[in-house]
Formats: sequence, C-alpha cells, structure tokens
Amino acid sequence: MYRVWNFVTSYSLFLIGGAIVALIWANINPSSYHHFVEFVLIEDFFIGHLHVDEAGHAHRTLTLHYLVNDVLMALFFAIAAKEVWEAVILKNGSLRGKKAATPLFATAGGMFGPIAVYLGLALLLGSDTYSAVANGWAIPTATDIAFSYLVGRLVFGAGHPAVRFLLLLAIADDAAGLLILAIFYPSAELAPAWLLLSLAAAVGVFVLFNWLPRVLDRGDQLRTRSTFVRKTFSFWPYAIAGCLSWYGFQESGLHPALGLLPIVPTIPHADRAFGFFADAERHLHDLLNQMEHALKYPVEIILGLFGLMNAGVEFSSMGEATWLVLAGLLIGKPVGIFLFGYIAAKPLGLGIPQGMRLIDLVVIGCVAAIGFTVSLFVASVAFDSGPVQDAAKMGALFSFAAAAVSIAVGKLLRVEKQDA
Repeated sequence: MYRVWNFVTSYSLFLIGGAIVALIWANINPSSYHHFVEFVLIEDFFIGHLHVDEAGHAHRTLTLHYLVNDVLMALFFAIAAKEVWEAVILKNGSLRGKKAATPLFATAGGMFGPIAVYLGLALLLGSDTYSAVANGWAIPTATDIAFSYLVGRLVFGAGHPAVRFLLLLAIADDAAGLLILAIFYPSAELAPAWLLLSLAAAVGVFVLFNWLPRVLDRGDQLRTRSTFVRKTFSFWPYAIAGCLSWYGFQESGLHPALGLLPIVPTIPHADRAFGFFADAERHLHDLLNQMEHALKYPVEIILGLFGLMNAGVEFSSMGEATWLVLAGLLIGKPVGIFLFGYIAAKPLGLGIPQGMRLIDLVVIGCVAAIGFTVSLFVASVAFDSGPVQDAAKMGALFSFAAAAVSIAVGKLLRVEKQDA
C-alpha cells in the first residue's frame, strides 16, 4: 500500500490542492482568478496562443495558461506515454498477449459506453443543447489512473485480480485518450507538413544516439561506444529533439501537449517492465527510467499548476454539460465495461483472470469512472472558454463521486477483499 500511496501523494495531492485553491478563488473573486490565468507573459512570441488580425497577420501570445497546459503538461503526457510504450513493446509488457485481450475489450466498452450515454442524452435534450455540447464527447471517456488504482485497492484489496485488470484497463485507456486528443482535438488549423519536423527529430536522435552506438558495439560486451554516448551526452539530445518535436506539433495544429510523444520510443529503455506501481522500477538504470525519475518533482508541481489553471469554475456554472459528463462516467463506464468485458470473456471465450467474477466488471467500471485529470484537460480543449467549458469541467471534478459509488456497489455486490 505504501508504494501506491507514495505515487498518489507524488502525482495527485498537488493536483487536488491546486484544484481546491482554484475553486475557492474563482468563487470568491472570479475576475482576479481569470486575470491571473490569462496573464500575458510575452507578447509576439514564437510559442503561445495563435491570433490572426483583420489584416491576416498572425502572431502568438504566451500566457500563463498556455505555458502550463500546452508546454509544461507535455512532460506529464510523456510520462504517461512511457508507461504505455513499455506495456506494449516489452516482452513481458502488461498489454501484450492473451492476458490483455479482455481488459482491452473492456477498455473499448469503457469508451464507447460513455460516448453513447453523453451524446444520446444530449440528443434527448434537444438540438440546441446537442450542438452546444457535442464536441465534449471525449470528456467522459477518461480514467484517472492514479485515483482509480487507489480506489480499486480500497474496494477489492491489494491482492485481488480485479486490481490488475483495472490497471491494464487504465493504461490502455490512457493510450486511447492520447490518440483521441491527437486526432479529434487539434489546437489550430492543421498544417501536417510541420509534423515532418517532429518525425525528423525522432528519427535523427534515435539513429545517432541510440541505434548507431549499439550497432558499433556489436561484439563488444563492454558496450564502449554506447557507454561513451550515454555518459557524454546524457539526456540532452533527447531534450533537444523533444523541443523540436513539440514545436512541430504546435505549428502543425495538433495539440502541443502531445509533442513529446514521438521522442519517448527513441530513448534507450530497459528490456523488461515491472508494472506501473512496481517498486522494482526504481532499480532500473536505463535512460528512459532515469529521465522519468528526474521528472518526478517537476511534474508534481506542474500538476498542481494544472489544477490551479483549469479547475477554477464557479458553482453557478453547473449546467447540462455537467450532468452529461457525470452520466457518461457514472452510467456509461460501468455499463460499457461490463458489456464488452462479458462479450470478450464468454461469447469470444477469452475468459477473465482466475479468482475474479464477471459481476466484478461492474465494480471496475464504477472505479474507472473517476475521470478528473484527463477529463479536465479534454474539457479545456474541447470547448472555448465560457459557460459550457466551465460546466463540463465541473462534471470532471464531480467524477470523484465515483469513489463513493464504487465502495457502495462493491458492498452491494459482495466483493470479497483479498490482501496481497
């Protein structure tokens, strides 16, 4: 339990603290809060919000909000991408082979279910409501991996196979969420040619500082050249490539917070993965794990700033989008995860982990309904600043109610806790 609590305190308590401060500030003095969030750091800069004047001249303005959401949050998404990459590519990765089949099916249900509920209810509320909120369909698809994992252990116990199932589902959900952000939520008009810069940065740094030294070291058990490159250049080539890739994403119109994703697979990594919360990972000394550990404290602060920048909504802003997001999470997630998980386990014959009941999928769905971090992020990019965005963010914040729902449903369905 210590390892999990340590992760949650590292990556989530700052986030909660920032969100609470933002909520209080925005409800006491909303004008000063919004002035703070949109504070202009540099006018006419090479990064920032893009503005086009009446004469057609474009310029960028770097605000505090842009710095946090579009620049600094790239480090958070890079860490998420690192875990997904290892889970997929390594021989014993958690998202490889038959063991991951049912969780992957359940993940699909945990995304299609919320989308169907969100858009279906929006249609019932009328065409005007649907038009106003439709672009937020991806908000309730998110699962906050840290909080969901913690609540899952509280409901099932540390040794229950449903906890590992939940973790696999959450990692896959993160991967799907990154794809959704990249494909469906561009930050500006698309200019795909700029992605060649990101591609060139990724290919160049991989060939020169990863692949080539290993090729030259064939037959050399001491790995002389690889060791020289690692000790001499350290993480700097990948940091420079990351900056170029990030800029390519900004100019291409894709959300720049995803700009480091092409670089993550190019970094030398371990040949095995112990799992997202495995204590043994801190003993791995490959460059990818070293960079992740080095980013630990900066990302703590970044998540606190993210909460401060994005959670400041007035309670009076609660509206239809709030209840649609909550319905998508609290109804769509459990129903979708159970239905797709059942289809995978029974009709398709893929089965579920030994010691886990099919009905446990409902409880897993309730736990996975905690959206929070990524839901907040998607809400901030799905809608322009205003009442609809604020209402959707309130739904993301209220998704914490899924924790209480999970505990209640777990008791109702007689979940037997299993300690490690």
